Order: sequence, then structure tokens, then C-alpha cells
Amino acid sequence: MTAADTLPTDVATDDASLRAMCDDLLAEHPPAATEPTAFLGAQFDRGLAWVHFPEGHGGLGLSPKLQKVVNERLGRAGAPRAAGLNPIGHGMGAPTIVTHGSDEQKRRYLRPLFTNEEIWCQLFSEPGAGSDVAGLSTRAVRDGEEWVVNGQKVWTTLAHVARWGMLVARTDPEAPKHKGLTYFVVDMHGPGVEVRPLFQITGEAEFNEVYFTDARIPDAERLGEVGEGWRVSLTTLMNERVAIGGQIPPRGSGFIGELMKVYARTGPHGAAVRDEVMKLWIRAEVLRLTNIRASQLRAQGTPGPEGSIGKLAMAELHKELSSCAVDLLGAEGMLFPAGYPMSRPQTTALWASAPQAFLRSRANSIEGGTTEIMKNILGERVLGLPGDIRVDKDLPWHQVPRS
Repeated sequence: MTAADTLPTDVATDDASLRAMCDDLLAEHPPAATEPTAFLGAQFDRGLAWVHFPEGHGGLGLSPKLQKVVNERLGRAGAPRAAGLNPIGHGMGAPTIVTHGSDEQKRRYLRPLFTNEEIWCQLFSEPGAGSDVAGLSTRAVRDGEEWVVNGQKVWTTLAHVARWGMLVARTDPEAPKHKGLTYFVVDMHGPGVEVRPLFQITGEAEFNEVYFTDARIPDAERLGEVGEGWRVSLTTLMNERVAIGGQIPPRGSGFIGELMKVYARTGPHGAAVRDEVMKLWIRAEVLRLTNIRASQLRAQGTPGPEGSIGKLAMAELHKELSSCAVDLLGAEGMLFPAGYPMSRPQTTALWASAPQAFLRSRANSIEGGTTEIMKNILGERVLGLPGDIRVDKDLPWHQVPRS
């Protein structure tokens, strides 16, 4: 008997075991009668948080394909959705910690991250280093067993509610820009860390500016080796694109589901409108199926360029779906029900209403890598096209012209 002959049986056995583990979890912690944090903690302790993570750290050491079994089983039972309140932590923080963190860091951070007791944010972009993250200028200087950090970050989602931040800082200005970086976990409540709101066109400030003034980070909170921050940050960045653009909602849900609600409420419609909505529905389903295939190919660690494909397609599709919904609303689409509240939300709201989604979706083509950057990545890494000319690639960072 060949390995191919035994594979379906092995997978079925894993499926059955996981379903049994999910059923035991649901029996001992009924979602309707269990506080979400307690349920998620029990899910983590059973290795059902991320089944491909190591045992003892929220996983079982299985194939990442099998997480779908857990998500579907628990989702049908009404279990709390872990990632909703902590999208940065779940989508980017956890994969980075499990790939590059020490055993102590994994023990300290992964469980409260999964239960949403500790929210995470990502501190990469700066006023002079957005798409060119490696050009950042925030400095970290070694002082014994600590690092002293000074600089500014911008567009930091949910920094105002975050307990921990993923920070990339320059530790060697004499090295080329990609080689003089180091990656840290920073206490967002620590001295010298200031968070200021950036109000968006929606009237919400889910984005922030973050200022570091002589903020101290213990060397024990470093992820990876000194000077290896770019390599660690690639894990975060590639998982970010998967988290933003690689989601796999049930068929007909998400943005396309919201559009269909507007379509039903504003009908009847003529053939031209039906044709436009149908084309958008097909595109949404193609993206969903593409993301399923990409997730099956994705291994633990740093994803490949498939995350950029999903992110690029999602950004453009979300803008068109929300634009279509506003068009269907007619004059009502010119109104903004929230009234520009100037609030600081506790999580990201992608579709609170069609007008809000229309405004918010513009950020999709910027956050997690601009549409132009995604096209560059796909052109170079998938199509094999010549890369952009990079005259500063081997220069010491301090010699690179900056805006």
C-alpha cells in the first residue's frame, strides 16, 4: 500500500479526533453559558486555538489544513470568534511569536493573545517610511540589558487599546537599511510611549500615531537576533496580507452578504443592476475559493506571495462592493448614519453601514501594503519580472537620502 493510499485514512482519523475534541470542549463549556474568555482559554489549553502550532502553545502539531475542521465545528455551535477583537494579534502577532519567539515568550504571550485579554498592535510604518518599511528611522540603542527607543510610528491600528506592540527599530545605522533592524515586543503602557489618535474620514480613530521618548525595552523582549529584524518582520508582513485579504467567510457572507441585503431592501431592480451585482457576487466567490486553495498550500511560518494575491483582489473588490451598495441606496447613500462620531473604537468596523463601508474600504488599498506594492511583489515573485532598480540596496542606512 502506498503513502497516497493511506493519506485519506490518516486525515479522516485526524478529522474525527478533532471533532471529538471540539465536542468535549462544547460539552464542558457550553458557549451560551460560558464567558468568552473562559471558553477561548479552554480552547487554547486543548490545542484547538491553532492546531498547527506546537503542543503546549495552543496547538497539536498538525497540518494547518485541519484548523478548518475546528472552526466549522465550533462556529456552528455558536462559540466565540477569537480574532474579532484582536485582529493584529491573531493575524500577525501569533505567527511571528511562534516562529521567532523563545519558549518563554510563547508561554507568556500566546494564551492571553488568543483569549483577547491582551490586544496587540503593529509598529512598522513611519511618516518617512510607509511602503518602504526598511527605510524606517526609529532608533533603539543598547544600554546594558535594555534598549532605549526614540522615534515615531504612524497608522498604528488599535494602538489605543493595545497591551503589546510589535516594533521594528534601527539598531545599526552603519549597516544597509535591511540589515540594521531589530524586532521587539514593546509594552504599550510603559513609560515613554505616547499614543495619539488619527481620525479617519469615517469619524473614527482606529488608527493612531505612536511616539517613543526614551522608552526602555528589556533585551529579553527581542524577537530574533540583533540585526535580523527584517527577516522577522517578513513573517509579520506576509501574515498581515493573509489576515487582511485571505479570510475565508461562509459563501455569500461578508461584504457581498451586506451588498445583497441592500439589494433586497432597495428592489426591484432592472436587468443592468442585476447583472452588475451578479458579477460582483461571482468575483467574491472566486476570491473565497482562491483563499481556500491558498490556505491549503500555506505552511506554518512565513506564507508565500499568495497572501499578496488575496490582499490585492480583496482591496479592489471591497471598494467596488461598497460603491455598488451606496449607488443602490440612491440619495440615502449620501447620508452617513453614524454622523462622524469622532470616536476611538475598540475594534475595526469594516461594515457598520454602506456609507461607512464605502469610506472605510479606501484604507484596504493602503493598509498591509499598498495596491502598488502588492503588484510589485506579484510581478517579481510570481511572474518573474525584473525588479525595480534599487540604488540604495547596499548603502549604509545613514547615507540613504530620506524625505
